[in-house]
Amino acid sequence: MLLSFKQSCCFGCFCLLLALPVMAEEQADERLQRARELIGHLEHGEAEEAVRNFDAVMARALPARQLQTVWSGMIGQYGPFQKIKSTRLETRKPYEIVLVRCQFQKTDLTARVVFSRNNQISGLFFKPEGEYKRPAYVDPGKFTEEQLTIGEGLWALPGTLSLPVGKGPFPLVILVHGSGPQDRDETVGPNKPFRDLAQGLATRGIAVLRYEKRTRHHRLKMAFLASRITVREETVEDVIAAVKVSARHPRIDAKRIVVLGHSLGGYLLPRIARGSDQIAGLISLAGSVRPLEELILDQTNYLVRLDGTVSSEEEQQLAELKKQVERVRSSELSETEPASALPLGVPAKYWLDLRGYQPAEAARTLSQPLLILQGERDYQVTMADFELWKAALSERKDVKLISYPGLNHLFIAGEGKSQPGEYLVPGHVSEKVMRDIAAWVASLRSL
Repeated sequence: MLLSFKQSCCFGCFCLLLALPVMAEEQADERLQRARELIGHLEHGEAEEAVRNFDAVMARALPARQLQTVWSGMIGQYGPFQKIKSTRLETRKPYEIVLVRCQFQKTDLTARVVFSRNNQISGLFFKPEGEYKRPAYVDPGKFTEEQLTIGEGLWALPGTLSLPVGKGPFPLVILVHGSGPQDRDETVGPNKPFRDLAQGLATRGIAVLRYEKRTRHHRLKMAFLASRITVREETVEDVIAAVKVSARHPRIDAKRIVVLGHSLGGYLLPRIARGSDQIAGLISLAGSVRPLEELILDQTNYLVRLDGTVSSEEEQQLAELKKQVERVRSSELSETEPASALPLGVPAKYWLDLRGYQPAEAARTLSQPLLILQGERDYQVTMADFELWKAALSERKDVKLISYPGLNHLFIAGEGKSQPGEYLVPGHVSEKVMRDIAAWVASLRSL
């Protein structure tokens, strides 16, 4: 969970898509030119020039050396860059995005460059041409999908329920997002891990509910309330609403509703479990255990050292981050502390709400069985967290823990040292993970 916070109360990972106001049409030509220049700088190995138009949050999340690593990774995957084929402007309120179609030796990639009002770049990711391709383990003939509304009123959220073919009732898995303003598929670059999970499990006879995260679907309202938001408003309330609406569905077995949390969602499982008596089981995918401020510091240390060196500018950034982390840990922290003085601009109330929260320890007294899964190549939530889960839950007979060599934070296979650039490479949640989850959910029948 690489964290970011700007105008909306949301934790972000790698590519930042922030709530940006729509810009005047007369700025379109300048945005198109800047997007083309960005690609040109990357082509010529000029990463320092490429990041000059990044805003402060983007520059901190994706500094020049890491951006160059991403570009090099794409060349390794798709062959040498050849040319820019086209550029066009796309308005998706409240976003203004320039799409740059780039031709590489093996395929075309589209760079999506997100701009802020002052024409600074506030978001960037690359996506291969073409539509998402479902994994081989998904059989669309074995399930159907229907739309379902989560919650009601101002905070209602659109969701998708994947239902196995048949009368049921079926066990249900509710998917809880990781950090960031996520869509229902938890899309990261070309990857859609929640769609993989939903359709993969539905193929195996398990219903799955996924939905838009509140910080994405209601981003403007959340931005207005940012200083008062905690994880309850960000995540927990909507999971509880999802449990309630699912339990009323005629083809869902209300006694076998399982909540699966990824990353931040896994971290919050004990709080979610205490919010409903209708949850039969809990699954953590890369759920963190350590305090979030510690994760921020560890992730930042990891990323700045990926290329083997730490610049003076990066040392300065680390020093400032350490000061911000100490403010979070200070007994004098209050809600009046400015967000700018805290890690990545996250308001004080959010930190205060999580003070003293220890997910693994809290999970010891839960009544529901747990499945804890962890990718061994994950640099965002690491095996250190997995070992803390294991230590805290060692005396519980209804807890199963599995780690997977070669899998990253998205539970997608890779090789070598994990890095952000691999999230731009298309992949799918490992079929072994899918089988393990399906088998564990099926086993709940005997509990």
